[in-house]
Amino acid sequence: MSGRGLGHTGGTLDKLESIPGYRTELTVDEYVAQVRDVGVAIIGQTGDLVPADKLLYGLRDVTATVDQLSLIAASIMSKKLAAGAQAMVLDVKVGDGAFMKTQDDARRLAETMIALGRDAGREVVCLLTDMDQPLGAAVGNALEVREALETVRGRGPADFTELVLDACAKLLALSDLGIDEVEGRGRAEAVVADGTAEETWRRWIAAQGGTTDESALPVAPVVRELPAPRAGYVQSLSAIGVGMAAVHLGAGRATKDDAIDHAVGVVVHAKRGDRVEESQPVAAIHARTNEQAEAAAREVLAAYALGDEPVPERPVLLEIVR
Repeated sequence: MSGRGLGHTGGTLDKLESIPGYRTELTVDEYVAQVRDVGVAIIGQTGDLVPADKLLYGLRDVTATVDQLSLIAASIMSKKLAAGAQAMVLDVKVGDGAFMKTQDDARRLAETMIALGRDAGREVVCLLTDMDQPLGAAVGNALEVREALETVRGRGPADFTELVLDACAKLLALSDLGIDEVEGRGRAEAVVADGTAEETWRRWIAAQGGTTDESALPVAPVVRELPAPRAGYVQSLSAIGVGMAAVHLGAGRATKDDAIDHAVGVVVHAKRGDRVEESQPVAAIHARTNEQAEAAAREVLAAYALGDEPVPERPVLLEIVR
């Protein structure tokens, strides 16, 4: 049970609504039946499931309470508890593009959510993960759906793929299958390799009314490559800088009533530590107009810091809180 975008952060439901026909609201009976028959459902709040969170969610953008720790914890855990899961692995973002800017703050949020889960008799593990730069390459709704499908096929970006497989391994180890994380990782890798994961994706999307034809996903009319202004190493790539460029293109909301443009966004080609040559494309801007593409290109270019020296690697997974 997921939410919509807040500020520069993308909402899972907004992304999935890029898929023509996809329904984010199911009745409780439909939800239970789909999980039983298909094995997966991703839905939003309804009038019967955490309705208060749906109302609060719409207010947080406009009341400057998006990054309030207790509201974040309550919003996340109310949906997860209402959905009925007995075990949860939660991805808690840390850094420039996250609500939690420091690892200490992220750890406090994780500990709060773990305590809420424990009080409800649930097992919760939190992964503190790096959001100083975008995860994967795509930033934008339909762009991220395509990237997720490529990851399900085993062709996704390395950092995103690693995080997904690691989370799967930890969740399977919490299940009643009686397996450890090593076997859980192996099972996750196996279903990607043999195509079962993609088959399940297609059954899930179809069950919620969506088309499984990838060509039906919206495409921006303007795609502009952004050349590197000089040769060097990417010292940093501001996640919030790229995220706000995507918002200004229309991929996010400035107010709770704004419409989402599912086609637009940014795809980054070069990330922290990568070597680039002068004029080499470092990102692609997907926009509705040439003017919007030019404005976004300036923002994304400003999000890049290039230097002469390589930078040390930083793992995506920073800490596990149990």
